[in-house]
Amino acid sequence: MSALFGPLEADGRIPPRQQTRVSAFLLSAHGALARQFGLALPAKFDAAWQTELNAQLYRESEIVSLLMRATAWVPDLALGPIAASWEMAWLPAPIEGIADHALAQAVRLAILAHAVHAGIRPAALLPIDANADDPFVTALRRIEFESGRLLQAQILFLKGSDLLPFRDAVSAALERRHAEVRRLWSETLGSIGVVTQQ
Repeated sequence: MSALFGPLEADGRIPPRQQTRVSAFLLSAHGALARQFGLALPAKFDAAWQTELNAQLYRESEIVSLLMRATAWVPDLALGPIAASWEMAWLPAPIEGIADHALAQAVRLAILAHAVHAGIRPAALLPIDANADDPFVTALRRIEFESGRLLQAQILFLKGSDLLPFRDAVSAALERRHAEVRRLWSETLGSIGVVTQQ
C-alpha cells in the first residue's frame, strides 16, 4: 500500500487500472451531481441562488467530459456492483424542517457537492515524478482546481441568510455526507493499493 498513485509506468504515467477505478468513481460522483443539477434547474429563476445552479450544472458536465477522454480505460470486472453502490450513495437525503421544495432540493445538492468537492482530492495523490504530459494527470489537476472554485459557491449558499433558520439541520446533514464521501473515496483508493488517512 502507498499514500500515492503508482508504482508509475515506465513513462511516468499513472497505471491504467488505477486510472480506470478512480475515474469511474469520479464519473459516478460528478455525473450524479450533473444529473441532479439538471433536474433542479428551474425553467425561470425566481431567486438569486438559482443562477448558481446553471453554472454548477455545466461545470460538473465539463468534469465528466474531461474524465471520459483523459482516462486510459481498461476492463475492470469489479466495477459493476461497486458502481451500483456508489450510485445509491449519491441519492438525495432528506433534511428536516425545510418546507420549500425547491430550496430543500438546492440544499441537498449543495451539501452533496460540498462533500464531493471538499472530500475528494485526487491531485494530492499524484507522485511528484508523475508524467506532466499524461492527460489523466492534467485532468486530475484541472478537476481539483475547479473543485476549489465550486466549493466557494457552495459555502456561500450554505452559510447564506436563507438557511439561517435551518443551520443545525444543514450542519448535521453536511457532516453525514462528508463522512459518507470520505468512506467511499477511501474504500475506492484502498481497492487500488492507495491508503489515505481519514
